Amino acid sequence: MRALVIVLLGCLIFPTCAWAYRPFDSTEAAVADLGEFEVELSPLGFRHGDDGPVWISPATRLNYGLAPGWEAVLEGQVEHPASGHSEPTENELSFKKVLKEGILQDQPGLSIATEGAILLPGDGQPGAGFSLTGIASQRWSWGTLHVNLGGSRTREGHGGLFFGSILEGPADWPVRPAIEFIYEREFSTLEEASLLAGLIWQVSDKFAFDLGIRQARVNSRPETEIRTGLTFAFSTLE
Repeated sequence: MRALVIVLLGCLIFPTCAWAYRPFDSTEAAVADLGEFEVELSPLGFRHGDDGPVWISPATRLNYGLAPGWEAVLEGQVEHPASGHSEPTENELSFKKVLKEGILQDQPGLSIATEGAILLPGDGQPGAGFSLTGIASQRWSWGTLHVNLGGSRTREGHGGLFFGSILEGPADWPVRPAIEFIYEREFSTLEEASLLAGLIWQVSDKFAFDLGIRQARVNSRPETEIRTGLTFAFSTLE
């Protein structure tokens, strides 16, 4: 709790733009500025599927601008099922690189990036894996589109594929609607398709809040998830 308070105070002292990519699973073809910390935090979420009701608290993604065009990302969450013990899951360390500066960097054309991730072991998720994703983003006056396509080796040793797309409303709207479509497959074990409808409220350059409702089919079985959170950022160089 003390660390979270320090980070929040830092955000107030060192303002910077916090363009949230919560509440999505996909991402954008942009990275944090050099020396910038961007914190994506969900204090509370909820999922209901085959495993029954599960509370998710917290879910956190920490982004840091390592070098011009480079970003390191550490993420994870703690799940609290109705029956059983709480487990940290979805632990992941990744590095994102902008390959081509474009509209998201105030340059003409597509923004293109790639992200490589190491899937770290967690309780109930033994072993490690990796993934590699290509990302493209384009913005128009009426909205922004992000497309992700990747492959992976899961913690259990299975090959996997991932496709994700986000369509947002106009970037200058203080509250912009967005939808995300995901298709994910782990060969021989899992097939998932989901649609998320969300809102991002850009309170200021320093803060953004988000809300998302996700409906999925996981191996042909329904799953519903509610995601809430906020994004804030601060610079370590000022």
